[in-house]
Amino acid sequence: MSRNFVLITSFTVAGAFFGLFGCNNDRNSDLICKNNPELCADLHKDSWCRFEKGDLIRHRYVLKQTPEPTGKQLYQQLIYLEDYSKCIELAAGVKHKLNTDRTRDRERAFAVSTQTLAELQEFTRTNQDVYLAFYRWMRFNDQDGLDIVEQHYQQGQLTEPDMISQLAAHYVRSSPDKAKRLYLQLLGTTESDQINPDWFLALASIYRHQQNPEKEYLLTRAYLLLSLQHADEAQLLAMVNGNQQLAQTLDSQASELVSAVTGERFVGSESEMLLQ
Repeated sequence: MSRNFVLITSFTVAGAFFGLFGCNNDRNSDLICKNNPELCADLHKDSWCRFEKGDLIRHRYVLKQTPEPTGKQLYQQLIYLEDYSKCIELAAGVKHKLNTDRTRDRERAFAVSTQTLAELQEFTRTNQDVYLAFYRWMRFNDQDGLDIVEQHYQQGQLTEPDMISQLAAHYVRSSPDKAKRLYLQLLGTTESDQINPDWFLALASIYRHQQNPEKEYLLTRAYLLLSLQHADEAQLLAMVNGNQQLAQTLDSQASELVSAVTGERFVGSESEMLLQ
């Protein structure tokens, strides 16, 4: 795999497609551009899309120092390119009446970024790495990509929370028990700062379809506690036919569930046993 391809990108810009190997420990994007101008030549010059541009530059710099980029690194490059391209597309629509060069520069950067993205998508189209398979499934509804993701799950090799979450969502209607296992896996293996409250809501929907209103209530309450959202308490209580004593018990269980998950002690806990 040629790392020159993933660094920059378009055959139409910069003239710096080759010779991008060197060493520079500076992580600041401005200094990276100063010392490695070939990494930034195709990007716009002004301050729009500062974060997206900075992320892309820093990741290009990482790739410059990586002899053989991993599938995960290529996936990240695709995501950073997407984010940059979406942002600069909006910025290109802002017209400068006095400084028309800025407008043209953004339009050029957007055109190049879309070409660069398309080239990298094509370059990775047959790559069997699970990250790139996941990307193709998510972006193009690629069945082969989904098959690869499922194979990794079946072999116990799927560890990325976003992948597991998307696979769980895929199973909610077709295989709710599989979805349930995946969401419980997420609650037990994901670091606390990456916990998504929507996982509780997805589990609640599964129990609703399985006609288990107590667990639906429990998980809805857990979602509300973690997301700090507010709900119509009357509607929530109606899930358990207005049984306030039962609701109080479930509220306590929901609090313990959230505490166990955010405290990273869900596995083997009473909360996990309750949801099996």
